[in-house]
Amino acid sequence: MPAAGPLPEGPSALDDRSNASFPEPLVDLNDIVSGGPPPDGIPPIDDPKFVTVTEADAWLNDAEPVLVVDVDGDVRAYPIQILMWHEIVNDTVGGVPLAVTYCPLCNSAVSFERTVRGVETTFGTSGSLYFANLVMYDRATESLWNQIDGRAVVGVLTGDVLAQIPSNMVAWSDFKAARPDAQVLDRNRTGASRNYGTNPYTGLDDPNGQPFLFRGDVDVRAKAMQRIVALELDGDAAAWTEDAISADTGAAVTEDDIAGQPLVIFWKEGQASALESSDIAGGREVGTVGVFIPVVDGQTLTFRADGSSFIDDQTSSIWDVLGEAVSGPLAGSALEPVTFVRTFWFSWSTFRPDTELIEGQ
Repeated sequence: MPAAGPLPEGPSALDDRSNASFPEPLVDLNDIVSGGPPPDGIPPIDDPKFVTVTEADAWLNDAEPVLVVDVDGDVRAYPIQILMWHEIVNDTVGGVPLAVTYCPLCNSAVSFERTVRGVETTFGTSGSLYFANLVMYDRATESLWNQIDGRAVVGVLTGDVLAQIPSNMVAWSDFKAARPDAQVLDRNRTGASRNYGTNPYTGLDDPNGQPFLFRGDVDVRAKAMQRIVALELDGDAAAWTEDAISADTGAAVTEDDIAGQPLVIFWKEGQASALESSDIAGGREVGTVGVFIPVVDGQTLTFRADGSSFIDDQTSSIWDVLGEAVSGPLAGSALEPVTFVRTFWFSWSTFRPDTELIEGQ
């Protein structure tokens, strides 16, 4: 199909993944399988509409997860109760064209800049899966892309990688308290009619269960459906199990160092799993997680949990789970967020088998 601007032209990978004119695929084509629907059978939201926090509070439960994106102070929340039915929102936040994505089968929420080689495009759902992960396609060239790592793996753009931006699933109660002036994706103007607020993947989030539509081998260092927090820094990949970073109640702090970079992980109770029960808000407690670089004005901070808050040892300022100091000498300061994925072990370890796994005691 024709491509705009400087992007290469060529056939569509949606129509023929094995076309001889394509660069060598980055994955075994036999591992890309049908997920059931045709391309865009799970319809992305291409013209997103937003409401205020107050308006959204009428239909969002405090424990529900929302995916939060903040670009230069333009803060938006994308409720998972909407994303699980659409999987991709093509939006522009803070002037930056973004694809905000969520794969329910992997519980992976990742946001990307949707500019490729200087050309703005949009993304759709291909209808296919790669080791149970959403395979996206760009509408400029119809190349195929993995959702979890943003790589073009088949088609004329094979080898390109989308730039990720930090985004995080946060309990609605924490988000509305911290960002009362933000915008929230409106479930009444998505362009489709869906049973928002319900989970069509009931029972998927079972730590002792097996992944759905996954045909690979599971890394036996952890259970396939173990929830993890995973990231990559300077080529080093690390993942922390839920037990390693959480507490029975309240909050927890985990401090670590990856590739020479100090990190702090905040965990706070109050978020329900969207993938356990038919009612999203009725899922088991999984907590909200934030990962940050613990440096403010050149000073490295250390933290401890106190109730449901976080306190730095250097100034005794109090911080929320979004990494902002809400009181004390550093009030108004914010920690730099680190891009991470909160997903299931089977998924991340398939893409990054070299991952260092940090488990709880």
